[in-house]
Amino acid sequence: MTDLKVNLTRRAALFGAGGLAAGAGLVSATGVSLAAAEKQGDLAAPIARHNVGDFEVTTLLDGAVTVSEPQKTFGMNVEADDFGSVSADNFISADTFKAFFTPTVVNTGNELILFDTGVGEGGRPARGNMRAALQSAGYTPEQVDIVVLTHMHPDHIGGLMEGGSPAFPNARYVTGQKEYDFWAAMDPEANGVTKLVTSNVKPLAEKMTFLTNSDSVVSGVTALAANGHTPGHMTYMLESNGQQLLLIADTANHYVWSLAYPDWEVRFDMDKEAAAETRRRVFSMLASDRIPFVGYHMPFPAVGFVETTGEGFRYVPASYQLNL
Repeated sequence: MTDLKVNLTRRAALFGAGGLAAGAGLVSATGVSLAAAEKQGDLAAPIARHNVGDFEVTTLLDGAVTVSEPQKTFGMNVEADDFGSVSADNFISADTFKAFFTPTVVNTGNELILFDTGVGEGGRPARGNMRAALQSAGYTPEQVDIVVLTHMHPDHIGGLMEGGSPAFPNARYVTGQKEYDFWAAMDPEANGVTKLVTSNVKPLAEKMTFLTNSDSVVSGVTALAANGHTPGHMTYMLESNGQQLLLIADTANHYVWSLAYPDWEVRFDMDKEAAAETRRRVFSMLASDRIPFVGYHMPFPAVGFVETTGEGFRYVPASYQLNL
């Protein structure tokens, strides 16, 4: 009781008569509450920069959208009660989720490499901001030397073209041979993906290098097959000066529902069994070797680590580890 009286006395001395009311209500001299300032909404940093040896790695926020009914996309093969319990245990809603879209630019010191191009000019609101993010990172589209496509879903190839012309006019292009062959062989009018491949990817084919597993983009950047999400989906390992980082693309599309529970089916995985096997293989390796990764759909800035826990994996967001 003595301490309480002392504290109240000190507060009164600080604020003076009527000061407590002013301190609590934050009323200005004009009588207008300072809390009446208009709320500004979400503030998303468009870039985040990390170091991997001598490589400078910058993640670019193409956009983020809030989506309802997440179990129509994730955990399609589990009971709703289980999905709800897991969500509650991880402090996330089972009714809505936020999806992030994160291309990555890697400056090796010799080349500027862009991995995936975002939704592009045809994107819906809150997406299609990769160009602005790239400029926030200090680069122009003309400076990009190489564009790497991890796979050919629309949110990865949408930014290849702008106004019918290449968005990165001085770049050469790299993608997986299996991925390109799969989509290029389909009827161009078969679906939205094939239509976009026809308009955005095929016109650039003459400037493309096609890779298979373990091929190199440049020294220190290696393609690794990770099929399942699409037939030729690839990840890319960065290695520089004794450090590594894996760009996992869409190996896991949510940090809980598909990373922590690798066997939960994801609507966008074309071969769901193969995708689950790939998740287990890739994240087991990352956990065992303590290698950080960038996930295209992880919460921005999309960089983190994993550890094995139970039958799955726990996502550990990076803090300052890659900036020391």
